[in-house]
Amino acid sequence: MAEILALVEARLRAALGEPDARAAVTFLGTDRIEVLRFTEGDLVRYATLGMSAQPMTDPTAVVADPVRGPRAELVLTVRGGLAPTDKLLRPLAVLAASPQVEGLIVTPGASLDVGEPLWDGAPFTSVLVAEPGGLAEDVALDDPMAPVSFFPLLPMTANEAAWKRVHGAAALQERWLARGTDLRDPLRTAVALD
Repeated sequence: MAEILALVEARLRAALGEPDARAAVTFLGTDRIEVLRFTEGDLVRYATLGMSAQPMTDPTAVVADPVRGPRAELVLTVRGGLAPTDKLLRPLAVLAASPQVEGLIVTPGASLDVGEPLWDGAPFTSVLVAEPGGLAEDVALDDPMAPVSFFPLLPMTANEAAWKRVHGAAALQERWLARGTDLRDPLRTAVALD
C-alpha cells in the first residue's frame, strides 16, 4: 500500500508540481485519505491520495479481491481566491473513501454526492466523474494490479445532477460545452437546461 501511494504521489508531483498544503482524514473502518493542494497561477487543484491503496471491488462479490480491481484518485480544479474552496477537503476525502465505505466502483460518467455544499456557500453538492488522462497519466502497477487512474471531478448543481440522471453524463457535458460553462468557476450558476 505505501509503495503504491508513493508512486501515486510522485506522479501527482510530476504533473502538478509541489503541493502547497495537505490534510489527512480518517474515517472509522477505512484507510487514511489525504488531500493535496496544488496552486498554479489562478488555478487550485485538490487531489486525493489514499483512495488507490485498495482496489475498488464489486459490492455484490462474496469475497473482496485485495489485489485485482480498478484503482483511482480524484482531482478537482477551481479558480482560486473566489470562494472558500479549502473547505472541500473533507467532502473530497469522503468521496475518496466511498469505495471502501459504500462499496462503490467509481467510473467516468458517475455522479458522487456528499449531501451538503462542497464548501461554504457552494451551489454544488455533487460532482460528475470525468474521463482520466488529462492532468496526469495513469500509474502502472505490477501485474495483476490495475493501473491507478486520476479522475477529474466536475462540480454539479442540484438541477444539473437531476438533469444528468435523465439525459446522461455525455448530454450534460455537451450542454456545458455548448454554453461555454466555466466548470472551474466556484461561483458559477447552473447551466441553462431548457
